[in-house]
Amino acid sequence: MCDTMVALGRATKDGSVIFAKNSDRQPNEPHLLMRIPRKKHPKGAQLKCTYITIDQVEETYEVLLLKPSWIWGAEMGANEFGLNIGNEAVFTRVRQGLPSLLGMDLLRLALERCRTSLEAVHLITELLAKHGQGGNCGYEKEFVYHNSFLIADRETAWVLETAGPFWAAKQVEDVYAISNRLSIGSDFDLAHPDLVDYAISRKWCTSRADFHFASCYSNRLFTYFSGAENREQACTLRLQQDKGSITVETMLAILRSHEPALEKASPFRRPSVRSVCMHAGGLVGDHTTGSYVAHLTDKLDTYWITGSSTPCLSIFKPYWMTENSILFGDGQEEEAQQFWLLREELHRLVLQGRVPDLEDYLHQAAELEREFLDLTRAVSSAEPTAEQLAVIMKQAWAREQELVQSTVERSRPNLGRIQGRPYFRRYWEKQSKKLGL
Repeated sequence: MCDTMVALGRATKDGSVIFAKNSDRQPNEPHLLMRIPRKKHPKGAQLKCTYITIDQVEETYEVLLLKPSWIWGAEMGANEFGLNIGNEAVFTRVRQGLPSLLGMDLLRLALERCRTSLEAVHLITELLAKHGQGGNCGYEKEFVYHNSFLIADRETAWVLETAGPFWAAKQVEDVYAISNRLSIGSDFDLAHPDLVDYAISRKWCTSRADFHFASCYSNRLFTYFSGAENREQACTLRLQQDKGSITVETMLAILRSHEPALEKASPFRRPSVRSVCMHAGGLVGDHTTGSYVAHLTDKLDTYWITGSSTPCLSIFKPYWMTENSILFGDGQEEEAQQFWLLREELHRLVLQGRVPDLEDYLHQAAELEREFLDLTRAVSSAEPTAEQLAVIMKQAWAREQELVQSTVERSRPNLGRIQGRPYFRRYWEKQSKKLGL
């Protein structure tokens, strides 16, 4: 389960494009921050994706990936041209295919091979036609689905939604949010040539006149239990309310938001599949494992990354795709996993009631993030050098590391107990035992 949003220049305060996503996955699945450089490949080279091998291209672009540890592809990311993509699980009436390309594989392939959002739409649909989509996407238990994508560059954005080999795409006018359900109706701009005829042949609609992509192709039962409608409406409502004045802070607030029932109680005592900041527990099997905001401008693209689960507990840190050693590259998957696990230990300590000064930690975290936002805003307007950006990144990421590390070390010796209903306590006890926490 996930939520992805975009606001184009006519909807943001500074005329930029702002893209944001929470990745909701099984809670013990490490979420890695990887940066892969531009590469040239020999003619005829092959590429091993998660399940299948496909033809490689002669050159792939530099990419920033936020990805599940065991999957070749990514949940969200960007490339050197400012192209950003996030994917969503969607549940449709079309039968699942054999293991082939995952939605996350399609996302990474588009980032490595495309420069604009429209190019990405065309590439993903071409790969879908050639290879299909399918395969288990679950970490500890099997989970299969089709995919939708929100794709943005520095000027435009597209929504692309699929159902097996079928698809529809729509260009974004100002703001758009997608969750775990099909959202495109009859107002698509591009589509699979057999999209409507197939629905008519299956008696999902009677004619072209009454065709509606989401209504015809959705599996309504699975879609309902995903909580997607609540989350998508919450995101869309806030974007519409703030249209014309949307900022990075707007997106951060949405990614951290909970449904009203969870706001009244502690989110660390009960689950909620209807919250954008998703908390697992009991029947709710997904948790927000990583969060990301991209601020795209003509002068500078700034990425705000947690590198951790649970955005209501985390600190977004600035990142630029300049020469730096902040994130992890090929061969550093273990280091990337340890980075995530330290921050996940903090989350589990909070669940267990072992962080006695939680309010103090949250206050310090908010102050740090505010300082990073103010500093980044100031330097961005002054056209900073790569060296200046490297210094800011190094300090920001080091200070976040120091706060998290000190809080974890101070809390480890404390006794505590997971609060909430019995099923919630048992769920997290079992998850933490599996993770070695």
